[in-house]
Formats: sequence, structure tokens, C-alpha cells
Amino acid sequence: MSEQTEVVAAISDPGEIGRAEHNRGDRFVITVGNAAALLFPILMTVICAQVILRQAGHNQAWMDDLQWWLYGAAVLMGIAYAVVTNSHVRVDILYDNFEKKKRIRIDIFGLVWLFLPFIILCWDVTLDYALTSIHAREGSDSPNGLHNLWLLKSFMNIAFIFIAIAVWSVYVRLLGQLTRPALWKQLFWAFPSVAYAVNLALYYALFGVLYATRDPEMSARDVGRLPAFGEIEFGPHEMRYTVLGALLLTALLIVLARALAKKDA
Repeated sequence: MSEQTEVVAAISDPGEIGRAEHNRGDRFVITVGNAAALLFPILMTVICAQVILRQAGHNQAWMDDLQWWLYGAAVLMGIAYAVVTNSHVRVDILYDNFEKKKRIRIDIFGLVWLFLPFIILCWDVTLDYALTSIHAREGSDSPNGLHNLWLLKSFMNIAFIFIAIAVWSVYVRLLGQLTRPALWKQLFWAFPSVAYAVNLALYYALFGVLYATRDPEMSARDVGRLPAFGEIEFGPHEMRYTVLGALLLTALLIVLARALAKKDA
């Protein structure tokens, strides 16, 4: 009489689950994420070594800094990996009982209406954070610490681009389960994220042109106060010219992508 063994728990690789449905963006994020996972055993080795050295009276300030460098880099890369593999923490009290298409719509809304705009905002904020650190050649607060801190701050800014790639890849994959993910549909259903990205591109492009052609006596702050960055009033409300331009440009991109899709069809 054969006995059936009940599997209570199993160890599996999150990056291999649903691999057949993954797109190139998913596989890229998973590959880089697997490589970044090697930072964690290195981090644990550094922590243990520093504890031993500190107890022996040979504290190494640079190892304290290295712990934060490794931890920060690993966590940022891990966010992208968790998004692609759906291994992040979530509240599933109601979500699990929804039908599949409803769960996909909720995921799409959360990804490109809430999460991706936040990631784009983080990229925008950390860009100045990184540039300022590079300009100042920022180092450690400790004379014996790890200097060139600007490397870590620059990596933070790049990491948010990596996370954005992960979010967009998952979004396209999910959209493909509802409809054919043509480019115009991708842009349309992710309108807030696309409009925000277009706004930043328009702002920085305009700022770059005006800064390059400015009067030598004008500072970067003065350039940011030029009429091109002014506001238009809608009754009690105000909107920057660049934001309005980004909304119109985003709508135009969607229309053009739709027209090209019809032509190709």
C-alpha cells in the first residue's frame, strides 16, 4: 500500500515562478536582482567582522560605513526584484477573494497610478541629491570612514530607474492578460505616470536650454524663475506652464501611438 506524502512547505525560487509569462524586462530585473543578492552574505560578513574587531579594540570606521552602503544598495535592488516576482508584503484580506481580472486591474492601478509616480518623484528628488554630492565630492563624516559618498548617492538615483523598469515590465505583463498591450494602451492606462515622466523631461529640457543660453550673471535659481516656468490661472487654481504642456504632450503621444497602431494593422 503506497503512502502519499503531503507537501507542507517547499522552497522555491521566486524568480522562476511564472517564468513562461515573463518578458525581457522581468528577466533583466531578476538577473540583476539575483546578482545583487550576493551583497547580503557580504554584508553579514562585514557586520560579524566589525563586531569581532570592535570587541578586540580595533574598531574600523570604514566598515561601519560599508555596512550602510551594502545594505542601502541591496534593499533598493531588492525592491525591484520583489515587484517583478510579486514577493513583497501585501494585505490580501479582500484581494484573494476577487476574480482574476479584478485582481489584475487592482494591481495595474496600484503600479502605474500610485507606485510608479512615487518612484519617479524619488528619482527627481535624489537627482539633485546626487548632483550636489558629486559637486561637493562628499565623503564620510569620519576621517577613517569610506569617502566618495557621492558614489552611493548617485547609485540611489540610478536604482530608482531600475525600480521603474521593474514596475513598467510587470504592468505591461499584466496588461497583456487583459488586452493586447499596444503602445498606445500602455501609455493610456498609465497616464499619470507617463504624464509625470513627460513633465520632468519637458522641464529639464527647457531648463537646460535656458541655462545654456542664460546671461552669465544669472544663477540656476534665477533661470528657474523665468517666465517659461510661470503659472497659468484657472479661476482659484494655478498650473505651471510645463505641467500643462506635459498633459497636452502626453495626450498627443497617445493619439500618435494610436494612429500608428491603426496604420500598422
